[in-house]
Amino acid sequence: MANCGHDCSTCQSECGTRSKTSLIKAPHKGTHIRRVVAVASGKGGVGKSLVTSLLAVRARAAGLKVGILDADVTGPSVPKAFGVQTRALGAEDGILPVETRSGIKLISMNSLLEHEEDPVIWRGALIAGAALQFWTDVLWGDLDLLFIDMPPGTGDVPLTVFQSIPLSGVVIVTTPHELVEMIVKKAVGMAEMMSLPVLGLAENMSYFTCPDCGKAHEIFGPSKAEELAAAYHIPRTARIPVSPALSKLVSEGRIEEADTDPVSAIFAEILTSREIGDYLK
Repeated sequence: MANCGHDCSTCQSECGTRSKTSLIKAPHKGTHIRRVVAVASGKGGVGKSLVTSLLAVRARAAGLKVGILDADVTGPSVPKAFGVQTRALGAEDGILPVETRSGIKLISMNSLLEHEEDPVIWRGALIAGAALQFWTDVLWGDLDLLFIDMPPGTGDVPLTVFQSIPLSGVVIVTTPHELVEMIVKKAVGMAEMMSLPVLGLAENMSYFTCPDCGKAHEIFGPSKAEELAAAYHIPRTARIPVSPALSKLVSEGRIEEADTDPVSAIFAEILTSREIGDYLK
C-alpha cells in the first residue's frame, strides 16, 4: 500500500481496498487525443511553462495537431508566452479553446477571466476541479499531442491530473541549484507511484553563453542533468540556457519564434510512442 497510486484499474495487487472502478475521466465527446504528456516539477519557479511551450512549438512545427492544458490555475502564464489575449468562448455543449498564431489549441484560467491580472483565490479542491474540467469540458477535437502544464509540487491538482487523465508520460523540469536532487526525487517518486514513465528531464537555466567569447558559463552551478537522469533511469535530457533573446520572445508573446533545439531530445522520446510514430510515417 506504500506505493498505492489509487488507480485500481492498473493495479495487479490484491488488497482490501481494490475496486473495479477506474478513476480515469473521459474527455469531452468528440475529442480524440492520441497522447497526453504532463510537464511537472517538485517545486515552483523552475520553468515548467517554458518547457511546456517549447515542446508544443516543436511538435506543431513537426506538423502535429497540438494542444496545451494549463493546469496551473492560480498562476497561469502560458497565454502570455504565446501572446494570446482572446477569451475562450462557450459552445452549446462545452468550452472552445483559444488558438495561438500557429494553431496550437490552448485553455488556461487566464482565457476565462475578464482581466488576466485578476487573482484566483480558491481552495485546493475547487482548483483541482477546474483543472479537471479543462479535460472533460473543453472541445479539444482531434489532437496528436496534448501537453499539460502542471502547477508546482505534489498536491491536489497534480494528484487529480495523474489519477483522472490518461497520461502517456511525464517530463520533469529542474534547475542546476543545490536543491535539485530533492526536487527531482519528489517528482520521480510521484510518477512512480502513479505508474507513469518519466520521458525526460529538462534542466532550465542550465548555462549562459557569453555573446562576446562564445564560452558557456554554468552561472547557477555545474549541470546535474545527466547525473540525475542516469540515477533515476530517465531516458532523455535537455539543457535550456539562460537566454536574453528567449526571455524577450516570451515577454513579447512570441515564443513560437523561439529555437526549440534544446528540447529536441525529449521531443524525440515522446515520438517513440507507437501512436505518434505510426501517425508520422
